[in-house]
Amino acid sequence: MAIELPWVEKYRPEALREMIGQKDIVARLQSYVSSRNTPNMLFSGPAGVGKTSAAVALAKELFGKEFERNFLELNASDERGIDVVRKTIKDFARTLAFNADFKIIFLDESDALTSDAQQALRRTMEKYTKTCRFILSCNYSSRIIEPIQSRCVVFRYRPLSSKDMEERLREIAEKEKVKVDKKALDAIIYVSMGDMRKAVNVLQAASSIGKAVGEETVFSVSSRAKPQEIKEMISLALEGKFLEARDKLDYLMYEHGMSGEDVMLQIYREVIAADEKEIDSKTKIALMDVIGEYNFRLVEGANERIQLEALLAQFMKYKK
Repeated sequence: MAIELPWVEKYRPEALREMIGQKDIVARLQSYVSSRNTPNMLFSGPAGVGKTSAAVALAKELFGKEFERNFLELNASDERGIDVVRKTIKDFARTLAFNADFKIIFLDESDALTSDAQQALRRTMEKYTKTCRFILSCNYSSRIIEPIQSRCVVFRYRPLSSKDMEERLREIAEKEKVKVDKKALDAIIYVSMGDMRKAVNVLQAASSIGKAVGEETVFSVSSRAKPQEIKEMISLALEGKFLEARDKLDYLMYEHGMSGEDVMLQIYREVIAADEKEIDSKTKIALMDVIGEYNFRLVEGANERIQLEALLAQFMKYKK
């Protein structure tokens, strides 16, 4: 019996031409395939925008049937110490490629590598350049030491556009015989924030409830609030109605199941997106300063409920 893969794997691009968005990057990678030669590369950008898919697709096009022999994928979040560089990476890099000029080592989430591991990696990249090329992916290139960055061609991936995501989601929905309306697609794109992997997972989760996917289902399975619900809470706080705003927060966290970080992120998004009539520029600047402070407190481990109530209380200082 055939194993049914999760949609995010089932519809992962197998070739560079199948990738959506990132047209300039894909064109440059295709030129490497044509020349049968690649430099060391650093893929930087947010999650779910195609960094891993691009690396795997590039290797498959370069190596063909010998892909698995010549390509090593490691996740630096799992193996982040110096030992992985001294043993696993060096052992793979020092041997000759099979029916190819070089091998490729793909280090996913390389910004999780320790400082010692990065220092060891810089020397390894130089020593085995004739037999092995490196592709590093990370969310934050600033966490990669400068000597490694200087040894790589840096590719900066952007969040995918709404248009590209909608086209891909419609294609998947059609193949899976799922009915999804425009409002539901807009909701998936909203909660995914340019992350195609998340968008596909949300679509699959929503389709498991019923073959007709609607807006309500999307927000339910994604544990995100509708934009208007967040706007309402912000407006209540800015009108000086603290108890009503707190009741709205109760609903979002305890009935809707949102985490404090999720609520904070959506508050940030809606304040930024508000027009001049809703929140004037001067007030928006002040609110962003407050949001930044309380987000830092959440990251540092403070009680999320207390901090979010305090955030709403701070918003009341800028009563309309």
